[in-house]
Amino acid sequence: MNKQNQIVAAIDIGTTKIVSILGKKNESGKLEVLSLSKAPSRGVKRGVVQNIEETVNAIKSTIEEVKKASGMNFSEVFVGIAGQHIKSIRNRGYINRESDEDEITREDIQRLIKDMERIPIDVGEEIIHVLPQSFIVDHETGVKNPVGMSGRRLEGNFHIVIGRVASARNIEKCVNRVGLNINELVLEPLASAEAVLTDDEKEAGVALVDIGGGTTDVAVYYDNTIRHTAVIPFGGNVVTNDIKEGCAILNRQAESLKTQFGSALGDIAPEDKVVTIPGISGREPKEISFKNLAYIIQSRMEEIIDAVTFEIQNSGYYDKLAAGIVLTGGGSLLKHLPQLVKFRTGMDVRVGLPGLHLAGEADEEIIQPMFSTSIGLVLKGFEYLKNNNKELVENAPEVVFEIEEKAEFDENEPVKETFKKRKIFDKFKNTLNEIFSEDGMKME
Repeated sequence: MNKQNQIVAAIDIGTTKIVSILGKKNESGKLEVLSLSKAPSRGVKRGVVQNIEETVNAIKSTIEEVKKASGMNFSEVFVGIAGQHIKSIRNRGYINRESDEDEITREDIQRLIKDMERIPIDVGEEIIHVLPQSFIVDHETGVKNPVGMSGRRLEGNFHIVIGRVASARNIEKCVNRVGLNINELVLEPLASAEAVLTDDEKEAGVALVDIGGGTTDVAVYYDNTIRHTAVIPFGGNVVTNDIKEGCAILNRQAESLKTQFGSALGDIAPEDKVVTIPGISGREPKEISFKNLAYIIQSRMEEIIDAVTFEIQNSGYYDKLAAGIVLTGGGSLLKHLPQLVKFRTGMDVRVGLPGLHLAGEADEEIIQPMFSTSIGLVLKGFEYLKNNNKELVENAPEVVFEIEEKAEFDENEPVKETFKKRKIFDKFKNTLNEIFSEDGMKME
């Protein structure tokens, strides 16, 4: 069957948003996003489903939009998993082969991986991924791919990702209730890494830091191999909450302040600029200075960065990451965050966009850090199909990709100037903007 007819559908169940996405590979092997839909996530906390009904409703609405926009139908999806229950361990296993004359096959490696899936773990946990790091063939160490080699004893070093059974089952339950089956659960930092990291970065050594709403995901690569994964239970939402508490304002006002006027560096924030927030239910309006706002954000972001640094040190590769840190996720768009991360860690820092593997005509509105995990899930889906010789094929005609027209501010709004300076938000639908406009905040 023609590989160009393959499609992959994926669902990113995040703390702040749920994204459904459908993609296919073009003739040159690049990914074409056929349809993408997102909805607010109200049933997920720190990456873990806590309200089945709310999550099901959000998944259902996005899936229906994706099917309608693409004109295609599908029954199987790839789904991301994260949450503070995720942990990783390293383990080594081996098998003895019957003959050292026969070549090592993929079946031998699969047998070794199956053995790893049977290692003892705590009650209520399950193994999500068994990721080979390197192999040893008859004491010959550092073998990346032993297929085709001869040897009697095959050993392997593995990175094993473990999660809570209940969390995985709740995700599965939500997806099944909208009439879909899960092909594979994919650890979200691995998906994000697939979308934003280059092969050179993985070889030189790099830490991917995906800052979401409820969690910050970390994946460390060195010598083209995954070395460490972690999920930190803090993200952009705790920053918003700090602003809300520190300024005594509403949560939606705090989110608007963070995204439109926030900065991660208090020292360079202007002292003479303030934002006027309307009082609650007719009370006196509040004036919040840019500098105070930036210091609130900086304090919490430093805490998150320190937790990331701790995880990178745990990997044992802190001093070997020549490519430094790549930030992605919605939280990476915070103004001056790369500078703060570079100052705290001493590493090179860049913001990663998920456009590496997308076809040239991909819409700018899709190539955003907040969609790194979603696009990575589709890429991981194609990798899974290739490795398992499976196919997912559309059963409806293809239509041109459509995307909803985005709401924009009135040109006369003073807030517009801020958005002109931050092009990455331009032309993107942001419900927070509407809230901001409704609340009547103004900059002085």
